[in-house]
Amino acid sequence: MEISGKLLRDGIISGANNIINNRNRVDELNVFPVPDGDTGTNMSMTIKNSLAELGTMGDDVTVAAVSKAAASGMLRGARGNSGVILSLLFRGISKGLANKSTATGKEFAEALALGVKSAYKSVMNPTEGTVLTVSREASEAGVKKAEETDDALEVFTAIIEEGEASLERTPDLLPALKKAGVVDSGAMGFLLIFKGIYSVIKGEGIIENVEAAEEKREIKTVSTNAAGTYETDIKYTYCTEYIINKREGCDDATKLRAYLESIGDCVVVVDDDSIIKIHVHTDHPGLAFEKGLTFGYLTNMKIENMREQHKTQAKKAANESKKRPAPVKPEKDIGFVAVASGAGIEALFKDLGVDVIVKGGQTSNPSTEDILDAILATPAKTVFVLPNNKNIILAAEQAVKLADRKVIVLQSRSVPQGITAMLAFDPDISVRENSANMTAALDNVGTGLVTFAVRDSTVGDKKIKKGDILGMENGKLNVVDRDLSKVLYKVTKHLINNNSSYVTVIYGADVSDSDAEESVSHLRSKFGDIEFSVVNGGQPVYYYIVSVE
Repeated sequence: MEISGKLLRDGIISGANNIINNRNRVDELNVFPVPDGDTGTNMSMTIKNSLAELGTMGDDVTVAAVSKAAASGMLRGARGNSGVILSLLFRGISKGLANKSTATGKEFAEALALGVKSAYKSVMNPTEGTVLTVSREASEAGVKKAEETDDALEVFTAIIEEGEASLERTPDLLPALKKAGVVDSGAMGFLLIFKGIYSVIKGEGIIENVEAAEEKREIKTVSTNAAGTYETDIKYTYCTEYIINKREGCDDATKLRAYLESIGDCVVVVDDDSIIKIHVHTDHPGLAFEKGLTFGYLTNMKIENMREQHKTQAKKAANESKKRPAPVKPEKDIGFVAVASGAGIEALFKDLGVDVIVKGGQTSNPSTEDILDAILATPAKTVFVLPNNKNIILAAEQAVKLADRKVIVLQSRSVPQGITAMLAFDPDISVRENSANMTAALDNVGTGLVTFAVRDSTVGDKKIKKGDILGMENGKLNVVDRDLSKVLYKVTKHLINNNSSYVTVIYGADVSDSDAEESVSHLRSKFGDIEFSVVNGGQPVYYYIVSVE
């Protein structure tokens, strides 16, 4: 068999539903127990961004059109490193299937291999035992199977079987996974999506979106058109309306209602002395009219195809979602975009010269599209982007290719690094010099984060219980305690060295002004030769962010 556009369209929708249904399961595989933009959430939001356009495509669509729409939607909606890698896999599939109406097993396997190659290139230091390994080994199995047969079902079966085996091997490649007793979360997300596609290819149909189905049961969603309202999940095709001018001695209107309910639903029969007003959803409007004629003569007859209307509305919604804000005309040479969360931190970046803030951070990784919108809203010929989180850097780098101006993504992995980079900016030197100086400045600051554990876990030699206070130093989890002030002190002490002279403590939304002042006063008493400042950042998730210079 070959993969048609319809099969691929339905398969991607099925894959999206499968990761959406299982996103919490994937999130829980994350080894670090800190609250963050977890893998399952990021991958589900990434692929979900392609569904609006896929939903407007007819059954005669080509695999080229489907893969292109999916790749475009995922690229713009990519969130976190796992989301970006997923979008790159589908971009490769799109390139491999370009100009094709259908795809053989060999063509699909080779297209997936292109995606794997693109994904590996995007990561500076690829780590084996992740989604990269599993997607690579799965695609290699597909290519190998295609040497024996061109049948898409057999090739896809090989992809899935090797993907499952490769997923089970991930703990052998990453010691942290083995110690935690889990497989890689990104690899699991990839396999869930491809199992969703596989379900359609082998004839088992689209995996249902469980959340959407439950919402439909709880809340009946309706769409409005000229004929009234109808359910989004359309059972009957034609909205049929008419008025009967009653003839003398005609049957009771309840008999007409009973008949209409036998051929449709959403029946409305309004009977008065001289007319009967009819509304019904049915696949047989002619029968509805014929029955009405037995009661009198008809006027104001109207038939509307609800499926076509719904398709038109969906297409309009998809087109609206693709509209980009008009780019702001450059008025200066250099501008800045920063990702930040918390009123105080956002204000701090604004004071340092940042033009546009992208709201987001650890628990809410912004998409490539969010960052692109901010770039286009920055009135500058060259825009520096400060991701301020390691899980946002890849998404920011994808925006570079979509922008209409020069974009430089600085590799800032924390808020303190972003602040230090802005302080290193010099308006009197070139873009190239500023890029070099600001990048070098990133290494001049130590970052401490104080947060909490969202689940029981084991990291290295540390046993962690849900609710423990965690201290991270330059990305490494080094302190676990139940006392917030003790964790803040230990993190600060570990970061301070002989060259340190200045510490900024940024406190979050869950810390009161008085508690923050008391904690910083304690630090001042312990480190008398260091200058301390305290800032109300208002950030979520992190009780404290510590910057040591």
